[in-house]
Amino acid sequence: MTAFLKPRAPSPRWRRRGTVLALLAPWLIGFTVFFAYPMASTVYYSFHRFDLFTAEFIGLDNYWYFLGDERAHLAFRNTLWLVAVLVPAQMVFGLGVAQLVVRLKAGAGFFRTVFFLPSLVPTVAGTVGFVFLLNPATGPVNGLLSAAGIEGPDWYGDPAWAKPGLVLLALWGIGNLMVIFMAALLDVPRHLYEAAAIDGAGALRQFRSITLPTISPVLMFSAVTGVIQAMQYFTQAWITSRVAAGATDSPGSSYTPGYPDGSLLTFPQWLFQTAFRDFSMGYASVLALIMFVISMLFILILLRRFRAFGDEGA
Repeated sequence: MTAFLKPRAPSPRWRRRGTVLALLAPWLIGFTVFFAYPMASTVYYSFHRFDLFTAEFIGLDNYWYFLGDERAHLAFRNTLWLVAVLVPAQMVFGLGVAQLVVRLKAGAGFFRTVFFLPSLVPTVAGTVGFVFLLNPATGPVNGLLSAAGIEGPDWYGDPAWAKPGLVLLALWGIGNLMVIFMAALLDVPRHLYEAAAIDGAGALRQFRSITLPTISPVLMFSAVTGVIQAMQYFTQAWITSRVAAGATDSPGSSYTPGYPDGSLLTFPQWLFQTAFRDFSMGYASVLALIMFVISMLFILILLRRFRAFGDEGA
């Protein structure tokens, strides 16, 4: 009778499943707490009028409101501009600098250090410093242009030059991307270049047929991370706009995000304004979902394009 009541040992299959679940538990807990639950909550509150204290179901009203929100549309266009201009500019400039440093016979360490150091500067400090460098009245950049007989623009006071000024700021801090590209370029097998040179291929042909296909995974990584960062572009645009507008945090002061004339208003800024200044958490949830969906679409397009590029290079 005692033998009959003795609990049966778990089968090897269940033991393996238990081991796998135990090993996956940290990831499953992190995924649930930091992604699945926030995502489900965002979708839920997007159908509500929510101010952190009360939630009232309003159906699709928040989504319909987005269709008529001109400030959200402006912020979305500015963010798309950053994706279309800033990300390719970073990649081209970073790859060009990496190619230059790799090919240098002397002084490579010095130039590598010079280009990498700006990336170590804290984001806020670097942005504030860059705004003062490009100050149209007292900045040294316009001073040098004036000495050369060129009238410098009002960088962060003119809507036409504000976003190009952010691109210059991004290129100044290209150090991290340069190091990644340098590692990829140094990993390209030398014998491929030697064989191509024997066949009569020039430098451009070698770059197109050997370098780019070989480092295409690194290019894809930089493009995907660049798009994600551009879609989340907040700090540099926020600080630049506030400093250029002379805004302060003193009582009674007013500040409209996106100075000048909304040219520096990005989608994350408008989401922040909606959520933490206007306390429209329901509508902010809609903005967050739209930003997530657009980011995923960009990433899927990039993955398909780079996969086709890799197949073509192979």
